[in-house]
Amino acid sequence: MLLAAAALSAWAEGLRKDGGEAFLEPVQKRDSILIADQLRYGVMLKDVQEGTPLQLPEFKLDENSPIVILGNWQLDSTRVSKRKEKPARYDIKASLPMTVFLGGTYELPPIPILLNADTLVFHAAEPLVVTELPVDMETFQPHDIKPQVKFPYTLKELFPWIYGIGMGLMVIAALILWLVTRRKQAQDAILKEPAHIRALRKLDKLRGDRYWKPDQQKFFYSGVTDALREYIVSRYGVGAMEMTTAEIFDGLKGTDMPAELYDEMKALFERADFVKFAKYTATDEENAQVLPGAVRFVTATYEQEIASQTAGDEGKKEE
Repeated sequence: MLLAAAALSAWAEGLRKDGGEAFLEPVQKRDSILIADQLRYGVMLKDVQEGTPLQLPEFKLDENSPIVILGNWQLDSTRVSKRKEKPARYDIKASLPMTVFLGGTYELPPIPILLNADTLVFHAAEPLVVTELPVDMETFQPHDIKPQVKFPYTLKELFPWIYGIGMGLMVIAALILWLVTRRKQAQDAILKEPAHIRALRKLDKLRGDRYWKPDQQKFFYSGVTDALREYIVSRYGVGAMEMTTAEIFDGLKGTDMPAELYDEMKALFERADFVKFAKYTATDEENAQVLPGAVRFVTATYEQEIASQTAGDEGKKEE
């Protein structure tokens, strides 16, 4: 049996069975009910046998009513009694969730429950009193919304970040150390090579005519003369890396360098100075002579050194 709330009182009048008092309890336990607090309005049905037909009324309040029904009936078994070979019996709690959006005192309608063929009517024990928060309009001052409270970070919260950053820095430091060590080992391996091998390797990287273009000639001549300067330092002991062309060849005058190689290398260094500092553009014919002349200088002077060392060793043996 489903009835609207407006007809509940009239429907319940004259019914012979008084089901007792309906309960009214707030969802949040408080001393008083405030606007928008949620409540449960319902009944307790004692010792209901399993399988008993049960019908609950449907509450439909006026849309302007300050009382708002928030959902359907909610049933909960508070006690179950089972006996052997007999139907179970239940204590059932039935309630409706509701709230009120206007302060005041409200008489709640009775709740008629159809149980088997009997209609039980439950009456509200007391009226619903909804209070409002008192506001003194003379002293009331509106305030802005309070910002979110910011609590200081604790060591427990910071530890994962500190640990992660520390481990990351350790990995980066280990990687940098490994790269530096590897680079140093590679440089040491190159420095252990004979001077003529290092010079010939650097000269070989400059082969081809791709560096003969006017905008590439400065790089080309600088690479060739730098390789020859390093070789001259190792072969003749002349500090060519920090010397001018004139100073280099003044230092080479007292060495065993063959005269034709001396003149050829001096001309090469002077042409390189013109290209690097005087914006001179060498011809393809001049460029084509650079690498062969530099390689010939390195190999000839190295072979001369080997021959001198061999002759010296044979002279020591004869003595």
